[in-house]
Amino acid sequence: MKKTMMIALFAVAAMTANAQKFALIDMEYILKNVPAYERANEQLNQVSKKWQAEVEALNTEASTLYKNYQNEVVFLSQEQKKAKQEAIMQKEKEASDLKRKYFGPEGELFKKRASLMTPIQDEVYNAVKDISDQRGYSLVVDRAANAGIIYGSPKVDISNEVLQKLGYQ
Repeated sequence: MKKTMMIALFAVAAMTANAQKFALIDMEYILKNVPAYERANEQLNQVSKKWQAEVEALNTEASTLYKNYQNEVVFLSQEQKKAKQEAIMQKEKEASDLKRKYFGPEGELFKKRASLMTPIQDEVYNAVKDISDQRGYSLVVDRAANAGIIYGSPKVDISNEVLQKLGYQ
């Protein structure tokens, strides 16, 4: 349904805007050819692995506490059982909180990704805007964004021009 609506929207736009010019870009291709983007991705992967290891270490501690508790449960008093259960739950909560802090919707990874990627994306956007203004394009569509583009002529793809404008080839 969504694809049909997108295709219909493009068809209506094409009929009403005969004289308007458009172009295509492949954002994935552009970003793969920008070294700063690759470096930022590598940084994100490294920090993500580090944070994941921290979370897994806490989960392992909680698991070890639980196994020890199960092995000792028959020898423990009610108070000792309760204390061990609380320690296990506390360790699980620490792991969960740390995971949310690092990987949650507003977590550290999200913030780090935004701080590293936004400048690169802004630079690409500005290059696309400059080329569009120079050439008179009314619309530039990202073919990599699954916008329902079945075919796009290489003649209207300005991805290499964007890379040249950014100083890459």
